[in-house]
Parts: sequence; C-alpha cells; structure tokens
Amino acid sequence: MELIILIFALVFALGIGLLVLLLMLPKSRDKVIGICQSALESTSQKEERKERIISLLEERQEITNTDVRETLGVSARSAVRYLDELEKEGRVEQVGATGHAVRYRLR
Repeated sequence: MELIILIFALVFALGIGLLVLLLMLPKSRDKVIGICQSALESTSQKEERKERIISLLEERQEITNTDVRETLGVSARSAVRYLDELEKEGRVEQVGATGHAVRYRLR
C-alpha cells in the first residue's frame, strides 16, 4: 500500500504537482503568471494583425506577402504564417502556386 502511495505521489509531483509547487513559490509564481500573460497578449496581437490583413484585403482586393510585411512590420515568415492561418480559416484564398506570383484575396 505504501508503494502505491509513493508511486502516486511521484506521478503527481511530476505532472500537475510541479506546476502547483511553482505557483507556491513567489518568484516562480510571477514567472508562470508572466508566461501566461505573454501567451494571451501574443494571441490577441496575432488576431489583431489578422484582422488588419482582412481590412487591407477589403481595400485592395488582392495583396502579396510583401504587402503584409510592410503593413504590419513583420518578417516574411510571420506574414506567411498569418496568411496560412487565414487561408485555413477559410477567410482568404491563395492565387498562384509559389514565389512572386502568389497573391491573396478574400473568399
């Protein structure tokens, strides 16, 4: 019976228990809370940027990756990621296969 309790305590400490322990320590708690706040802010910022892309499309009908980079001030990879997400959500469609010929428009 003691062995079962010991195993359960070990599994708990390695999983949820570790987070609980971190939250109990003042410095660790602040770090965990900060990480959670950063994640929420990042998600909010991403959604705002995607909405700006939609607004840009409403104005121009078609845009390129370069348009997104210049408008949002983000890297080429970030622009692709935002456009890919909007495409997966069914909000935009890609016209052209690859390279400079690729444009995006509203669905």
